[in-house]
Amino acid sequence: MIKKRIFLAALALAAVTSLAPAVQAADQVVRIGWLRGPNDITLAKSRGTVEKALADKGIKVEWAGPFPAAAPAFEALNAGAIDITAGSSTSAIAALAAKIPLVVFAYQKMAPGSEGIVAKADSGITSIKDLAGKKVAVNRGGTGEYLLMRGLETNGVDPKSVQRVYLSPSDSGPSFTQGHVDAWATWDPFLTIAEKAYDGKVVADGAAIKSDNAVVLVASSEFATGKADQLQFVFDVIKSENAWAVANKAEAGAIWAKEMNVPADLGPKIGENNAVPTTAVSEADVQQIGAVAKWYAESGIIPALPDVASGVVSLK
Repeated sequence: MIKKRIFLAALALAAVTSLAPAVQAADQVVRIGWLRGPNDITLAKSRGTVEKALADKGIKVEWAGPFPAAAPAFEALNAGAIDITAGSSTSAIAALAAKIPLVVFAYQKMAPGSEGIVAKADSGITSIKDLAGKKVAVNRGGTGEYLLMRGLETNGVDPKSVQRVYLSPSDSGPSFTQGHVDAWATWDPFLTIAEKAYDGKVVADGAAIKSDNAVVLVASSEFATGKADQLQFVFDVIKSENAWAVANKAEAGAIWAKEMNVPADLGPKIGENNAVPTTAVSEADVQQIGAVAKWYAESGIIPALPDVASGVVSLK
């Protein structure tokens, strides 16, 4: 009887031992959500650099997407379906305010030409002041709403005089072309598409609006805490990809245009607008995100001011 128990125990131990490598392998997986947007993650996916670099470390990469914008990507992160994704600092602020457990680990100040407010060339709208009494398409709580509200404030226009029409980026284009809205507050590639393909004219870019928006890379809090080494590995690749893009704007723009399924002739401008430096999040960046968050709360875009400092992780 004793020998039988010893034999069964040995079998159980052997079974556990045989499963150990599989469990370890399953743990060595990074799930990345990518957006149809001109960001470093989309570039790295297209060039295959993340898979290669992490494979050398025994880590597998699983891609999810494409997501049309940050909001649905953040929802996937909140649901535990992905570990890492990209978005705007404004969308990250809205996510933090909604208690989505994410942390920002990279910061890329948006170039002025990569965001703005566009109107039809024949609309008679030539400045932000002309938006009074008009309908403007924006994405709720994201970059579009921020650009519109910030632009109105900067130019002394009563926000109550402008009707915000809440639409997803994919729905805003048709509404803009069909005249259901008078203007569209948006970012690349949508801004370049509106200007080049939809007979649009940029009324105000990020500089005129005095935008403090940025592209950010985020990870789930659980992933950043439990797999900090893997997050650093991914960020190392991202920094390398970003340096390549900054040095090769036209080539980066061509890759982004292909990944976003937009005409190739839009590539050069998209590359020029979006191939800008990405860095780890500095204290100054935290303060900048915090200032936008405060403005968001005061403007009523979010219900309460989130703790931005706790929503940031410092990497090398």
